[in-house]
Amino acid sequence: MTNVTPIWEVFIRAKNGLAHRHVGSVHAADARGAVEAARDVYTRRSEGVSLWVVPSSAITASDPGESAALFAPAEDKIYRHPTFYTVPENVKNI
Repeated sequence: MTNVTPIWEVFIRAKNGLAHRHVGSVHAADARGAVEAARDVYTRRSEGVSLWVVPSSAITASDPGESAALFAPAEDKIYRHPTFYTVPENVKNI
């Protein structure tokens, strides 16, 4: 039997009010170790205010070959596109 260290996907929020964004992956035995590894690898210069780590095995992705059928229904809902909204000048992050 082989011991395989799980892979964790790392997400960082750069500032309060912004969304977390995927920055990479780390290997760790548990969630606490993954947070510490992510901190060491991805926030050496104080790049973030929050870290999320998610086991890679917990992520389910869409099949790129099915993208036309999956995303086509959104094309007929133009109200979902932000082109109808004016962003106020004092809003920094959306």
